[in-house]
Amino acid sequence: MPLVRPAIIALFAAASLVTCWPAGAQGLRPYAIVGDAVPDPLGGTKGDATRGRALIVERSSTCILCHSGPFPEQAFQGDLAPNLSGSGKRWTEGQLRLRLVDASRLNAATIMPSYYRVDGLNRVGASWRGKPILSAEQIEDIVAYLATLRD
Repeated sequence: MPLVRPAIIALFAAASLVTCWPAGAQGLRPYAIVGDAVPDPLGGTKGDATRGRALIVERSSTCILCHSGPFPEQAFQGDLAPNLSGSGKRWTEGQLRLRLVDASRLNAATIMPSYYRVDGLNRVGASWRGKPILSAEQIEDIVAYLATLRD
């Protein structure tokens, strides 16, 4: 019986690993989805938490249109999505990364945009077709910041 278990484990591991080669966009880096996470940084480099915080509080990034969090300088914050306080305690960096890259992989009905995807999207403005909303570096910066939010 010990010979069966490694085969079952290998089959399960293969089924939970999805390698994504983002189609239709120049410059998008491939990434692997393992379970509910993208475990490795896009492009292999961790982000900068200070830049990540600046991106989140910038209205053009859209984060605080739906989310609230520890951003006292922003009087108007969203209430459509989870509060970002404690994100680093609730989710791993890989889980945060998948939520930013393509939250629809976790919940097909989510209102969260797919920030690092260009294929299979509907109602995309002409100026954004074929381009991700955020770069790999910006995704990593935001992940780095959210991972610091432990309270």
